[in-house]
Amino acid sequence: MKQFHIKKPNVKVFFQKMRQMDKETMKAAWQAKKERRARILEERRNSRFAKKMQPVYRFMNRTSLIFHYLLACVLNFFIEVISRHSLFEAWDYMVGTPKVFLFNAFLIFATFSIVYLVKRRVFARILLSVFWLFLGACNGYLLMKRVTPFNAQDLKVLSDALSLTGNYFNTVELILLIVGIAAVVLWVISMWRRGGQYTGKIHRVIALCGVAVSVFAYVALTDIAIDKRVISNYFGNIAFAYEDYGFPYCFTASLFNTGISEPVGYSEETMAKIGNDGAITVNETGRSEEELPNILFVQLESYFDPTEVEWLQFSEDPIPNLREMYSKYSSGYFKVPSVGAGTANTEFEVLTGMSMRFFGPGEYPYKTYGKTKVIESAASALGSLGYGTEALHNNGGNFYSRAQVFNHMGFDHYTSKEFMNILRMTPKGWATDDVLIPNILDSMDTTEGQDFVFTISVQGHGDYPTEPTLENPTIKVDGVEDEGKRNAWEYYVNEVYEMDKFAGDLVAALEERGEPTVVVFYGDHLPTMDLEAKDLKSRYLYNTNYVIWDNIGLEKKDGNYAAYQIMAEVFERLDIHAGTVFNYHQTRHQTKNYLADLELLQYDILYGDQYIYEENGKPITEGHMVMGVNDTIITDLVEQADGTYSIYGENFTKQTKVYINGEKQPTSFLNNTRVDLKKSELKDGDIVMAAQVGSSNTIFRTSVEFEYNDGTLTELPADPDAVETGRNAFAEAKE
Repeated sequence: MKQFHIKKPNVKVFFQKMRQMDKETMKAAWQAKKERRARILEERRNSRFAKKMQPVYRFMNRTSLIFHYLLACVLNFFIEVISRHSLFEAWDYMVGTPKVFLFNAFLIFATFSIVYLVKRRVFARILLSVFWLFLGACNGYLLMKRVTPFNAQDLKVLSDALSLTGNYFNTVELILLIVGIAAVVLWVISMWRRGGQYTGKIHRVIALCGVAVSVFAYVALTDIAIDKRVISNYFGNIAFAYEDYGFPYCFTASLFNTGISEPVGYSEETMAKIGNDGAITVNETGRSEEELPNILFVQLESYFDPTEVEWLQFSEDPIPNLREMYSKYSSGYFKVPSVGAGTANTEFEVLTGMSMRFFGPGEYPYKTYGKTKVIESAASALGSLGYGTEALHNNGGNFYSRAQVFNHMGFDHYTSKEFMNILRMTPKGWATDDVLIPNILDSMDTTEGQDFVFTISVQGHGDYPTEPTLENPTIKVDGVEDEGKRNAWEYYVNEVYEMDKFAGDLVAALEERGEPTVVVFYGDHLPTMDLEAKDLKSRYLYNTNYVIWDNIGLEKKDGNYAAYQIMAEVFERLDIHAGTVFNYHQTRHQTKNYLADLELLQYDILYGDQYIYEENGKPITEGHMVMGVNDTIITDLVEQADGTYSIYGENFTKQTKVYINGEKQPTSFLNNTRVDLKKSELKDGDIVMAAQVGSSNTIFRTSVEFEYNDGTLTELPADPDAVETGRNAFAEAKE
């Protein structure tokens, strides 16, 4: 048997030869390599096999459009196999809705028109095929982790998603992912050399015209398909839309269909009627300042009442505290805009009163609008009535661009995990919700009057492990035959039990505080558990649960509300009439053209001419938010026996970083009063400060600066031009 020997490369000799080569020698070597490559290609073209294949190549070139469409059909089929996780479901989709299937194939076919612009046509075809299959693979994998399919808006939260890689991929999956991507990249690169080139003349002007014709043909075909109701440009349920209309079309629609298109009938006169000549922009209340209560909204991650699932059984009630609240206070179903993901869109609806149904499919207004532009919200509405407005989240401040968005919504402060001393984490690496209680109370202490506090929890976040994770779960779950699914449900239900405990402890703390207060608890979306409508008592995947707790004697009034209606409903019960969109809901709910006029109102405020504000002016023109409510304070610096330094102070967290002369230092967090510097050296005249730092090294807030001299720190005068006594670095962090 013939043996193969791999010659070990002599790297040293290689670099010696490279140093000895002059410019002319290198040029000659490059030319020789080019000629050798040309000779090899010529030999291939003149080989016996090539000569036999020439008639086939000529035939395929003459009929390449037909083969492109056949390739597009094959790619479309495999994309659907990956997306639906089933060969049979993909086949049923193709056979059951052939017009939709062929329409999606035409979209893929249209992208192949760019092949005629290049000589390396085989490589271009391979690259386009890999591109489409990669998109399909992304969709297939995401649908294993959540209900919402892959859409263009996911690309706008890519940086956030990358920071959570460890929460969605285990080590084996990460290794397989990296190896798989590397293998595909290497194969594609190899095909650049091996794919050959088109030997005929390229007519680029004609090819460009062909690309333009393909694009216009797809646009025209899309209009016809929508008109004939083969597809739809409105996705009431994005997950179902992907199943009905196919991945290629839906993904493309999410890429180009963003924002709110101008509705029919939009005009200044129409907006004057909707706005009741400016009446809905007035902020007022029938209560005196002493009668106004604190208003707290608590958004519970992936929460709903687990007993809503028809076939689940539990060893005990997983939500005893919230169950008691349901029986005593106003409660009901809470209609949210997404399933399994899309937390920020539920927030958007609650805080603005605007409906996601009018935006592009899968869009995140936090990323497309709120990140760069101011927008009315409950914070700006209640702020106009004298409320302090606070936001809290036990996750990163930059996630979903919340730091920028909450500033543009008019919040006074935003306390993210960078300002929380988080001691407990879930087995999946999310902060537990108990840390929110002291931070909520601190936020309420920022003013002497009433406060609006909007809290986003994270403890219930997926995905949920299919292997046994909890040693002694409080709640045992039955009713699921598959062991992996039972483990996932048991993990989730026990996290819900912890969230319920958090809700009970928060209410107890507020009762002890003794201030008039209203708290709304609600879930942002169902968990990623492959639930179907038939599994739920409500028979609706977009229902979670809410309850309105209070200590001011509000009448129990149960009802079902959409996320964009709940704030207006709470305001109505408190005789508060503030915020343009909330006032609209209060005056127009259940009236003729309610949703059609809501679309007009949203368009006017966000993308139109803002006729609605002509009478009373814009309610918000710029943000003023400060990150966190407590300063990071340095009280002392001590040199240890080993020559290292320790910084002592107050309100330190794991995200506290120390800067010397503007350079971030390696630190070790010990507790909320001590941070150690392990490698730093200090000399007289150095400037020392501490900062709360988020992802991408965003400095959210800084301490005062100190000058180091003779082993001691001397506080430097605060910059008189800095915001909030020089301690808020948020405006700087936005840039």
